[in-house]
Amino acid sequence: MTSVLQHTANPRAQQLFKVLAEPIRMELVQCLGAGERCVCDLTSDLGLAQSKLSFHLKAMKDAGLISARQQGRWTYYRLEAESLLWLRNWLDQLAASCVKPASICD
Repeated sequence: MTSVLQHTANPRAQQLFKVLAEPIRMELVQCLGAGERCVCDLTSDLGLAQSKLSFHLKAMKDAGLISARQQGRWTYYRLEAESLLWLRNWLDQLAASCVKPASICD
């Protein structure tokens, strides 16, 4: 298995951290952590205009953090477990590398 830490600048990690750096998106992650939600519910729960919410949902969807499905006139969003598992794996590898002693300099 190839380590996700082999590259200095991991594009996938950068993309996920960039999208999660926005406080509104972190609130969305928490809301969606309870399960799939309709846009109308998210708008109400977060007190955001639909246009502002749509902007953040698009950024999260483009990053692969969430997915959407259409049912009638409503769109439902949910977290993408694969992206969260990838991020957890990346962080676990990073944490494991923190406990390795430095090599001895000559």
